[in-house]
Amino acid sequence: MRRGWVSDVLVTESARARFAELLVDVPLHVITDKAAKALSDTVTPVGLVAVCRVPEVELADVLQAGPRLVLVAVETSEPGNAGTLIRIADAMGADAVVLAGDSVDPYNGKCLRASAGSIFALPVVEAPELPALMAALRQAGLTILATALDGELPLSQADLTAPTAWMFGSEAHGLSHDVAIHADARVCIPMRGGAESLNVYGTTTLAAVQDHLGWDGAQAAAWPSYLTVT
Repeated sequence: MRRGWVSDVLVTESARARFAELLVDVPLHVITDKAAKALSDTVTPVGLVAVCRVPEVELADVLQAGPRLVLVAVETSEPGNAGTLIRIADAMGADAVVLAGDSVDPYNGKCLRASAGSIFALPVVEAPELPALMAALRQAGLTILATALDGELPLSQADLTAPTAWMFGSEAHGLSHDVAIHADARVCIPMRGGAESLNVYGTTTLAAVQDHLGWDGAQAAAWPSYLTVT
């Protein structure tokens, strides 16, 4: 509500009392517990249903603003994963998230909950056509980095002083070779432990943090010693 996207709230009597401090400056409509359960797709609803305006943003709008950091999730079909990526992007100060290819609807209920509200804090756009997306990113001056288990460039050696678009694959299959080869570089995350790979959350977080520090430049040299996941 503090971001201005909520137009109305449907609330049960108990939820109205419980969340009284939050429910200010917004029209309230009291509903029954039965109605709240019917409107929710969770097993134990809290009794609040917000009616929100969906942010309308296009890829062209994002790129015209001169973004420094864009996270691109490719073929992300699991809504919980997409929502978590959006939350990480918000936490790390990314300028936008792009759901590319055949990805989940960002306003899927599970995705919304996993984002913990971050979907309303930064632009989230859909880009079904990958070649057109990559061309647009390059034209906007972004370096495209693909995360890959067999990437040639360790994350600690990537030049992150320029605006960057990070590409991540799905949890199940990772980023396909056919997509990764068209990036400006394929980046890997060295690991000392016995794990064969990181999940998409760990990869996204490390890449975004490294990018955040790399942009500063002065701090980047101190980060590689903490880059290993065991």
